[in-house]
Amino acid sequence: MIKNLFVSAICAGVVAGLIAALLQFIFVIPTLLEGELFESGSHIHFGADGSPQSERAVPNLGTDWGRHTMTVAFNIITYAGYGLLLAAMIAYAALKGIKTSARQGVVWGFCGFVAVQLAPAIGLPPELPGTIGPEVGSRQIWWLFTIVATSIGIGLIAFGRGYLTLASIPIIALPQLIGAPQLDVFFGVAPPELAAEFVTLSLGCAAAGWVILGYTVSAMLFRLEESI
Repeated sequence: MIKNLFVSAICAGVVAGLIAALLQFIFVIPTLLEGELFESGSHIHFGADGSPQSERAVPNLGTDWGRHTMTVAFNIITYAGYGLLLAAMIAYAALKGIKTSARQGVVWGFCGFVAVQLAPAIGLPPELPGTIGPEVGSRQIWWLFTIVATSIGIGLIAFGRGYLTLASIPIIALPQLIGAPQLDVFFGVAPPELAAEFVTLSLGCAAAGWVILGYTVSAMLFRLEESI
């Protein structure tokens, strides 16, 4: 069983990581590179002439293969880690008599996306280069607290009984009610439209990666268990 968990998680992590990296290269990284132009001062929003317009750049991916390789490797390692967590939860559900098919794995993957990506993004959206965020330490504490609280809440919805299920609502809402650390002033140099686009594309690619991960982990676990 343990061997199946590891094999499923690692293989699914490779698949989801490669697909997520491909989506990032197509959608996210060009926007990120454009943000870096504003961060470095190569492009200026609200320039010296006071114009509210700034030309849209279309930066290509370039030939920084070291950076691109790190992006792919980081995605594979990250999704393999997420895959281990998903596989462990699916195995726990199996002990409770809940068998997970590949289609049901899509729901598991989406729940992982909500807990790890979407819920924290409500207070701390992905940051485009050239935008400014609060102090890192306080952000990390709130980010981790939000993931844990949202995961517990989703777990209560899935496995809780009676009033325990109702308790999921305040648990999920608690980090949002407390609120993420926020800036007292705004002084980013990137256009807000570009920052909003970056957030949307980043979350969309993350959702796709999680759904693929959930499907692949569940499908592989099901096949490996059936072959025993």
